[in-house]
Amino acid sequence: MSETESLVGRTYPPAPPYQVGREAVRAFADAVQAAHPAHTDVDAARALGYADVVAPPTFAVVVAQRAEAAVVADPEAGIDFSRVVHADERFTHHRPIVAGDELTATVLIEAVKELGGNRMVTTVTEIVDAAGAPVSDVASTLLVRGEES
Repeated sequence: MSETESLVGRTYPPAPPYQVGREAVRAFADAVQAAHPAHTDVDAARALGYADVVAPPTFAVVVAQRAEAAVVADPEAGIDFSRVVHADERFTHHRPIVAGDELTATVLIEAVKELGGNRMVTTVTEIVDAAGAPVSDVASTLLVRGEES
């Protein structure tokens, strides 16, 4: 087994809990141009049955990236972030994220592949609420470019 293959299956400790705030949801919705009023207006969100403003689906990346930082910081993973291209991101949502949620994320290295001097690192981040119930799973693949000759 190569050094990089030994990373597969490695799980990192959970990132500190993330408290989802209204302003964070509103700012993210603005940044991704998600114009539905439920992302910014509490009354509009409540009219749809949510307890507070509801985050756009890709907001889960905010929580996931906090956990994924452990992989980038792991010297054994050998990820030089200045050489990273984000290759893929996929979401599986179990329920919407709403302001007021306290979310915890745990990241696992699912796959590592060497390709022509480059490395593809795929992680899966599981996001749960304060009760431990699943909220979202985020699969992310980074292409780490090899050293140029």
